[in-house]
Amino acid sequence: MFQTLYSYFWWERLWLPANLTWADLEDRDGRVYAKASDLYITLPLAFLFLVVRHLFETYVATPLAGLLNVKEKVRLKATPNAVLERFYAATSKHPKQADVEMLSKKSGCTVRQVERWFRRRRNQDRPSLLKKFREASWRFTFYLIAFIAGMAVIVDKPWFYDLREVWKGYPIQSVLPSQYWYYMIELSFYWSLLFSIASDVKRKDFKEQIIHHVATIILISFSWFANYVRAGTLIMALHDSSDYLLESAKMFNYAGWRNTCNNIFIVFAAVFIITRLVILPFWIMHCTMVYPLDLYPAFFGYYFFNFMMVVLQSLHIFWAYLIIRMAQKFITGKVVEDERSDREETDNTEEEEEVIKNGPLCNGHPVLNNNHRKTD
Repeated sequence: MFQTLYSYFWWERLWLPANLTWADLEDRDGRVYAKASDLYITLPLAFLFLVVRHLFETYVATPLAGLLNVKEKVRLKATPNAVLERFYAATSKHPKQADVEMLSKKSGCTVRQVERWFRRRRNQDRPSLLKKFREASWRFTFYLIAFIAGMAVIVDKPWFYDLREVWKGYPIQSVLPSQYWYYMIELSFYWSLLFSIASDVKRKDFKEQIIHHVATIILISFSWFANYVRAGTLIMALHDSSDYLLESAKMFNYAGWRNTCNNIFIVFAAVFIITRLVILPFWIMHCTMVYPLDLYPAFFGYYFFNFMMVVLQSLHIFWAYLIIRMAQKFITGKVVEDERSDREETDNTEEEEEVIKNGPLCNGHPVLNNNHRKTD
């Protein structure tokens, strides 16, 4: 049965145009072609990335956070309470009012004490500012290096300037060592992101992030199998062109450099929209959907690759919506925050009680009309 499934999976008609076989892509005359077995190296490389990331975050990102004065907020811990902890772990982190009243009777706490306990307990589970900074630093470093390396790989190639060259001679296109390592490193990195996603900072678009990582891994792997390497290098470099800007904006945001963060974010938003909503669909996807049909009839691999491109493009539209929302906040003078992040909840039970006696308070002090903002 395994042999039968294996034969069906690697059937040439799934991966290659008509009248071509895997034998046509065997290395010969000094020309090397992409092979599925090449990708085995990406799994050990992914684990190596996880080790390098740990060392980077410990010995580079953490000292950098200290230099940029990244400070943690003091979080009040929830007092141990078996009844509330059990409900928090098994039922809900956000109890309804009826649940709060029920828990109040069971635990012997007042309603406000139960509400305060859940606020503090949720804040305990939120990632620390240092964790966010370290993660952003690692991704910024990789995406910047990957973008520079990607441009070095493709900038001197004819298909960088003329997209019809992407398909010239397809699929009998040999692979250069620079293309090989660019693919292996990019794919290994996305495997490492998928492996660490459970322990990374969880955002509101957690499910979309998983879909993105899986779709990216499938696209990179498939484009290697089917020798869509030229198109693949263009797509990877295009994506890396804006990602490092977003991560650098996050770093400055966590460090409290609001003006720098906002300025970088505006540049990121412009680059993201131009590359993901203009260049990708109207140039790259046009190249992968239209030009191949001039050379060979559509086959399963053609449909599959372009379907995955549509999945990625749908995610880009979703993220562009979040980016535009953040840009609107910037234009209206509000501090730019990551729309995907959960905000820390304030422990304001005592403050609510004081409002009745003394009027509005902020952190135990009267609210002042203070519009000063921290600048660089």
